[in-house]
Amino acid sequence: MAAPKTQPTSASVQGYLAAITDDTRRADCEALAQLMASVTKQPAAMWGTSIVGFGVHRYALAGGKQGEICAVGFSSRKGDISIYGVVGEDADAELLARLGKHKLGKGCLYVGKLADIDTTVLKSLIAKAAKAKLS
Repeated sequence: MAAPKTQPTSASVQGYLAAITDDTRRADCEALAQLMASVTKQPAAMWGTSIVGFGVHRYALAGGKQGEICAVGFSSRKGDISIYGVVGEDADAELLARLGKHKLGKGCLYVGKLADIDTTVLKSLIAKAAKAKLS
């Protein structure tokens, strides 16, 4: 079986954030990194080349194998900031309704900028996800 593409690396989180050319996006990602570290009580680590992740979530795979990914994380993408681990089958619809301007994808929450959302609600989403995945 091939190794998963998205694994923790020794790459610099600060280097990744510093390389974001848009000043607003860079500031948003720096703030998001601080928020996630504060809520999860986990250090930031690069997962692959472009995901800043916090904690490790282990999950069952077919054949009794186990996979792992960051419990929560984010990535600065071309159009939006992708936030991982806070939505899915058990997403809190009430919190999402209060979040503000966002889009949902398969397991991802997309926001254009932090000013478009209620960061207190985002903090609650991160806390719920971290509690479920880090326990």
